[in-house]
Amino acid sequence: MDFYHFYTGKEFEAQEYLGAHIYCGGTTFRTFAPSAKHIAVIGEFNGWTETPMNRVYDGNFWECSIEGALAGMMYKYRIYKQDGSFIDHADPYAFYSEVRPASASIIYDRSKNKFNDEKWMKKRKNMMQEPLNIYELHFGSWRKKTEEEDGWYSYRELAELLVPYLKENGYNYVELMPLSEYPCDASWGYQATGYFSPTSRYGTPGELAGFVDYCHQNDIGVILDFVPVHFAVNDYALWNYDGTALFEYPNSAVGVNEWGSCNFMHSRGETCSFLQSAAYYWLKEYHFDGLRMDAVGNLIYWQGDTGRGECKPAISFLQVMNQGLKQRFPEVMLIAEDSSSWIGVTKPVQEGGLGFDYKWDLGWMNDTLAYFSMPPQYRSGNYHKLTFSMQYFYDEHFLLPLSHDEVVHGKATILQKMGTEYERKFPQARAMYMYMYAHPGKKLNFMGNEIGQLREWDERREQDWCILEYPVHDEFHRFMKELNQCYLNNPALSRNDYNREGFQWIDCRQEEKNVYVFERRCSAQTILAIFNFSDEVQEYELSGAGEMTLLFDSQQGCCGVKGISEKNQKEHLLKLSPFSGKYYIIE
Repeated sequence: MDFYHFYTGKEFEAQEYLGAHIYCGGTTFRTFAPSAKHIAVIGEFNGWTETPMNRVYDGNFWECSIEGALAGMMYKYRIYKQDGSFIDHADPYAFYSEVRPASASIIYDRSKNKFNDEKWMKKRKNMMQEPLNIYELHFGSWRKKTEEEDGWYSYRELAELLVPYLKENGYNYVELMPLSEYPCDASWGYQATGYFSPTSRYGTPGELAGFVDYCHQNDIGVILDFVPVHFAVNDYALWNYDGTALFEYPNSAVGVNEWGSCNFMHSRGETCSFLQSAAYYWLKEYHFDGLRMDAVGNLIYWQGDTGRGECKPAISFLQVMNQGLKQRFPEVMLIAEDSSSWIGVTKPVQEGGLGFDYKWDLGWMNDTLAYFSMPPQYRSGNYHKLTFSMQYFYDEHFLLPLSHDEVVHGKATILQKMGTEYERKFPQARAMYMYMYAHPGKKLNFMGNEIGQLREWDERREQDWCILEYPVHDEFHRFMKELNQCYLNNPALSRNDYNREGFQWIDCRQEEKNVYVFERRCSAQTILAIFNFSDEVQEYELSGAGEMTLLFDSQQGCCGVKGISEKNQKEHLLKLSPFSGKYYIIE
């Protein structure tokens, strides 16, 4: 580790010095705690008695080597404050941890992480000109072995269930909600305690490596949620680590956020080095193909509040981290969840941007779901909620998310948002998803959406797979499979996402009919997409389109795959069913 880089926020491998490092017959422990009065290591290897640590380097670091401290043994740092009191802390740089609610760190041999994914690693890319269809997953509630609280599948077990499902359903990437160790199940991993430690809920770090490796060997990319904004308040972890606010702000006005957790102090180089080393660690040690950064708007602006102005230290941190990660792994994807309108999130750092590859389009998400949630008779007055996204789309590289945040806390599931009458929800959801997959931008869909889940997501329960026993849900699931495959197999729907030549409105002035018509284009293909989001049959005359072949119909599915073709008459007078969408290939 370069100490100057560590202090100035430029270090990306702090974990190679700090933490617990195995040598033949023992382990060397190191931690950074400038304000501590005294520190000792306690663990299984010394009967949980104190083995003193010594100040090293400039006196801000502490170190000791212990014979007989072996892989698999638990430990903590007993950190004495200046007043003589102490707290037993987990290691901030631990590579493995106890299953919650226990909180000890575990010595881990990183050589146990094995991969056989060389073929995937050589060919992976940031997917800018390819179809990117992401399935967002909460590891503990996609499926469960038992209904018990801890009845989870292991990393290894879930890989064998999940990968065939992803391939069958037309998803080429999976995004995992945070797996950095965390104490409270209800936080979903967004309030972490172990930034280098995969949660032990689902097995060992080696098993997580095996999960990623299995996905790669089956041509499935894996993205990990990463939380660089805030951390859990548990006193055994990062909070007041050396008896002072080491990782967080000392002032609660900026130190505590809306989620009740501690904000990282990004003006401290040591904190920045900690976070970007963790980000690099997940990409290097576990071969993740991308990181989705949570709550970036809370980094751009103080507490996410534009009225308080830009948070310059955090913006600088993002730029240094993203640029450093891309220099080390040019092919990985860095994705921002950012609800602000700050311009330049996906611009290169050298051009003044933040250096992300993609940004979640939360404006598109909010407008789309608001439109489909309202009764059809009110949609004419809100017609341009579905046209507004293309007015700003080329400002960033947007990704279209229907994520976990949209199916919890009383918001209702995606299917439930589609009006009030049960039977009418399904045709509206099919047409809405066709609109989403034809709209420029990469795609993300949360687990359960594809089967028409009716119950809001609950991290304690698995998805309601029994709902597929109902024909209407089984048919909806079949439709989603075919739509995903249509997206993957037709280049016009993805190749020119971020090129203005890839999209053109044909008609966006049908307010009374609630009809929308646009084209997606690439050199190999032109697809015309037409939608009727009203509750009435609409006749629409399409002029100058040439000869068309029906590719996909929200009421029939993937027509082309089934060998069903539809040649329109010369006048192209189309009769559009209520709540319907169609894709045509322009010959």
